[in-house]
Amino acid sequence: MSISDLFDNEFKSRNKGHFSAIVRVAMTDGNVSEEEKKFLEKLATKLEISHEEFEEIIENPLKYPINPPYLYSQRLERLYDLGRMVHVDHHLGNKQEILLKKFAIALGFTPANVNYIVDKALTLIEKKVDIDTFIYEMTHMNK
Repeated sequence: MSISDLFDNEFKSRNKGHFSAIVRVAMTDGNVSEEEKKFLEKLATKLEISHEEFEEIIENPLKYPINPPYLYSQRLERLYDLGRMVHVDHHLGNKQEILLKKFAIALGFTPANVNYIVDKALTLIEKKVDIDTFIYEMTHMNK
């Protein structure tokens, strides 16, 4: 197995774990709504998850291990990606903020300040800032 194959497999495995964690969050209320399913389908495409893998993960999201981001900057990168997807498509209507708060908690942000973090993130995303600006602003929002 070549180094590139090893890296590719690790990347795909990490994406499946990330997607599985998001599916678990979406299912916290017992089921996945049609709007949430459309969002998950779009996210699966972005994460290079096949239709078969998507169905498998929806059926059993516990199959893949969760690999939460260790570094704060990695959590912000994932929040940025998820926030842009939720905000741009408006598939979720007024549920976009609620779902993004669930995702933020799953990424490791504390429930005590998740409202503030998501509000700030959505404000920055609405302004169409790039990822570097997003990370800088989120990191320095309390200063």
